[in-house]
Amino acid sequence: MSQFWIYFQIGLKHVLDINAYDHVLFLIALTVPYLFKDWKRIFLLVSLFTIGHTLALILSVYGIITIKVNLVEFLIPITILVTALYHLFTAGKTSKNDGVNLVFFITLFFGIIHGLGFSNYFKTILGGSATSKLLPLGEFALGIEAAQLVVVFVVLVISYIVQTVFRFSKRDWALVMSAFIIGVVIPMIIESPIWNR
Repeated sequence: MSQFWIYFQIGLKHVLDINAYDHVLFLIALTVPYLFKDWKRIFLLVSLFTIGHTLALILSVYGIITIKVNLVEFLIPITILVTALYHLFTAGKTSKNDGVNLVFFITLFFGIIHGLGFSNYFKTILGGSATSKLLPLGEFALGIEAAQLVVVFVVLVISYIVQTVFRFSKRDWALVMSAFIIGVVIPMIIESPIWNR
């Protein structure tokens, strides 16, 4: 149980680390157009992101895939930008309530990119044989999922308050938050080490 708690906490801290706010930014960008009544769709999106994140860690830990750190550090803010831009241009449109669509597959893919960003650090803390690595990966994934659901819940509460107390429309809330996220993430892209060649 103590080992479970160690890796679960690492997963929690990975998402909730104030110095590595890119994960939270992505979750805000992903959640901003939704309400509590959309909880099934949100849960599916967040879970797909976790699955992608975990898949990337598995591929990396077992040496199946390697990717340059600078490239991943550049791609992570790009995923946030794309998600925010999508919600900026689709704010107020009803297509978000459709069934499984491209958004689900893109969220899974973006999870893979975010997972690759953490893979090098995770490999350094993960010892043991190939078979003994799967359990810590699962424990870590559960920590990530729990932390992501906390972030999503907070975003939904703030969204509810803004829309009921301050009378923002759902569309205006999505527009303002998406624009804010774009404003935060563009400097991250500009300052990326990938430009230093």
